[in-house]
Amino acid sequence: MTAPPDAIPELGPSLGRLVDPPAGVPGALRVPLDDIRIDLVTGVFDLAGAGRSFAMAGDLDGAMASLGRVAWLGLWEKAVATAATRIAAEANAGLRTAGEESRYPTRRLARRLLNDDDARAIAARLGSGGAPFVAALDALEQAGNAAGGSRARDAAGGATWRAAVTAAGRRLEAAWLALEDASRAEQARWAAEVSEVRAWHRPTWPVWLVTAAVVGGAAYLGLVLGGYLPVPPALEGLATLVWTRL
Repeated sequence: MTAPPDAIPELGPSLGRLVDPPAGVPGALRVPLDDIRIDLVTGVFDLAGAGRSFAMAGDLDGAMASLGRVAWLGLWEKAVATAATRIAAEANAGLRTAGEESRYPTRRLARRLLNDDDARAIAARLGSGGAPFVAALDALEQAGNAAGGSRARDAAGGATWRAAVTAAGRRLEAAWLALEDASRAEQARWAAEVSEVRAWHRPTWPVWLVTAAVVGGAAYLGLVLGGYLPVPPALEGLATLVWTRL
């Protein structure tokens, strides 16, 4: 038995700006995210396509599983992780370039470079706006469980599940927009670090200290050899040598 044509809802309208985004404002590091967005949308459409294939074959259990919580969440977590890795890599590239320009100390620069823990922290901040989406996935899972084995006969259960699917699509759109905002904030944060490294200058006080010591020592030696100051025992040999040759 085949499923009705609307067994799997059209997700394009629910995804909204994920499918047709307005021109975005690039982040300070100009990290591209558009290909990640396209992969995310493509993944969702692939899930829906698989669900329709199962539904047309009469396998509504398989259709629901195709658009289940685990599948949606996997796509979202992959998008977040990819964006975080890309931001961390771009920040490190900027820090290295800035360090070469300013001759920043190598050991100090190494401590500033982002590591795997930093990338995971970035991912956590990027994904923080996805909490409503995860809640929508929980509701989707509950709707699927509630429909149970009677979903082919229970129109109300099917409608509830379809509403939960479209709600998940809307929440995914909101989660992505929040990720873009968080991405700009992260890029601004690490761009400031890059600017600090680029603006660094080697401290000049050691040079001035050495210069002052040399000039002071030369002036003192001149006064001693000129007879204006008493000759200390350590310089008696030098003074005698200089005076005997004058």
